[in-house]
Amino acid sequence: MIIIMEHRATEAQSQKVIDFLKSNGFQVRYNIGEVHTVIDAIGDKTTITPGRLAAFDGVKEVKIIREPFRLASRDRKKEDTVITFSNGVKIGGNNPPVLMAGPCSVEDNYDNLLQVATAVKEVGGQFLRGGAFKPRTSPYDFQGYEEKALKHLKRAGEETGLLVVSELMDASDLPMMIDYVDVLQIGARNVQNFKLLKAVGKVDKPVILKRGLASTIREYLLAAEHIMYNGNPNVILCERGIRSFDSAFTRNVMDIASIPVIKKYSHLPIIVDPSHGTGQKYLIEPMAKAGLVVGADGVMIEVHHDPENALSDGKQSLSIPMFKEVMTRLNEFSNLVRQVV
Repeated sequence: MIIIMEHRATEAQSQKVIDFLKSNGFQVRYNIGEVHTVIDAIGDKTTITPGRLAAFDGVKEVKIIREPFRLASRDRKKEDTVITFSNGVKIGGNNPPVLMAGPCSVEDNYDNLLQVATAVKEVGGQFLRGGAFKPRTSPYDFQGYEEKALKHLKRAGEETGLLVVSELMDASDLPMMIDYVDVLQIGARNVQNFKLLKAVGKVDKPVILKRGLASTIREYLLAAEHIMYNGNPNVILCERGIRSFDSAFTRNVMDIASIPVIKKYSHLPIIVDPSHGTGQKYLIEPMAKAGLVVGADGVMIEVHHDPENALSDGKQSLSIPMFKEVMTRLNEFSNLVRQVV
């Protein structure tokens, strides 16, 4: 880190900062300039927070050179993380992008869910996603069928050979969900629910962490850091759009640039969710393609057997015929991208 002293800082004030840093194991170099004294400190930042240094008399500014997300950073691990599942499916690295698809909410009709799961399998998908617990802005909206929905998901996954993804909203539900799903999802509203992040960090299940509605990339990677710090290295990031001032045409702004940025600074795999990222059916295909071009390790798409009568997010859900058409083109595009890149 770099500590910049005030213009009027005394030599004694600067020396006090230097002595404090050295006593905590830092290597220190400093330059006394015409305007400021600049102290360059190299060491373990976890032993001293920037706030502690900023409290010293004469300190003007403390700058962090190394990113605070240590476990998720490429400084810690140069090669891409590859997550391998029991059936051989892999996410990350140079592996082909994966497909996660299914209804926003799992409804109380198993046959309808099986229709969707079968379509996902037919187009080459590897994961069936569906909500059992639904975080809704209004308390009057559909909240999900909970464990009944999880049973439907597990059964459909077993019949089709798909891995199951579903969102965890509360740590108290974790012991139950472990038995039903292959991947735990943390939704955008819970990206800074630190107790929940800590809980999934202590289990042996991969976790999809969706970007928060207003999370910066740094905040997002620090959320992943909470999971990894608690012992779970198998984190899959998911860019699902951030909130903007313009909701007339899209539900969110899908931040395509975040994917190569995260690829530069982190080794974790990242997928894109154009369904939530745009909220519009016609934008799902082009934004999925955009995500693949810039390096996404997979795509998550909402599919419903009857979108017009869906209990949640029908507007952004593809029908089964539309989904098959989109995936035919998307698979061809994905193969082309892999040949070129």
